[in-house]
Amino acid sequence: MKDEHDIVRGRQAVRRMTQELAFSLVDQTKMVTAASEWARNALIYGGGGMLRWEMLLDGGKRGLRLTFQDQGPGIEDIGLAMSDGWSSGNGLGLGLTGARRLVNEFELDSTVGEGTRVTVTRWK
Repeated sequence: MKDEHDIVRGRQAVRRMTQELAFSLVDQTKMVTAASEWARNALIYGGGGMLRWEMLLDGGKRGLRLTFQDQGPGIEDIGLAMSDGWSSGNGLGLGLTGARRLVNEFELDSTVGEGTRVTVTRWK
């Protein structure tokens, strides 16, 4: 993700994959919204990054796993960053925590000076 156009393309790809997995419209919207938020954060705060996706089959369950990775400054205090109302920019401080609530599984790894990796999964 190098610019706003990459975020749009990423959202479109996530939408297509959720449709292929037969997610409900509500679940499609949740995953696209989460993808948009995490991609935007990687671009704005991480200076750009990568989005990888994986369609999952686990018995009868289907899911989509997204991994966002950047090589930005990292997050000094993950607990603080993941609390409602905290923002390192001009936002309302609801983006990260709100996006976390939209998925079934969430993992955040960040090292100051090396970057951040966020992995999210939503199951049908």
